[in-house]
Amino acid sequence: MDVLVNNAGYGYRSAVEEGEDEAVAPLGITATVVEPGAFRTASPSRTTPRRPAGDARTTTPCTGPSPAIPPRPPPTSTPSQVLLLVDDGRMTILRSLLLFALAAVAEIGGAWLVWQGVREHRGWLWAGAGVIALGAYGFVATLQPDAHFGRILAAYGGVFVAGSLVWAMVVDGFRPDRFDVIGALVCLAGVALIMYAPRSA
Repeated sequence: MDVLVNNAGYGYRSAVEEGEDEAVAPLGITATVVEPGAFRTASPSRTTPRRPAGDARTTTPCTGPSPAIPPRPPPTSTPSQVLLLVDDGRMTILRSLLLFALAAVAEIGGAWLVWQGVREHRGWLWAGAGVIALGAYGFVATLQPDAHFGRILAAYGGVFVAGSLVWAMVVDGFRPDRFDVIGALVCLAGVALIMYAPRSA
């Protein structure tokens, strides 16, 4: 009689090895130990918990619809992107203000030079320089970020009012009264409202 013993039951293997086959040889029994190798099949009793025969989880298949996958939320701006947009908006406003200041110097300075050449009889050289400065003002206005001519010229009107008072104070020694100052501030408020108020795209 041949007995085949694998090592799924370690107790049987130990018994055979300890008996060294001679103990069963007189009975005509030949014991052969077979080792399955490095891999071992897990016993269901050790890895899978037993369930009752009537358990619905083992007898009823899942026939319902698959759960809906929620849509992916729209991409949101990262803090660095938001900061970049804010910085870009500030740079645009700063550029616009600098261009307004440059335009005011060109126009008010040009008009002042013409005034000096004609009204103060300083000669046509002064008046000619004033004409050139006035022409430069027209080119500076085209550099504004906003593409609407009417809006640029309307806003520049307020800059011109305040800038004229400042020019007169610096060059001619003019001293504005409180009504001049209040009027200039109202004009500058209008400039801010026209040019920099938040508008929908």
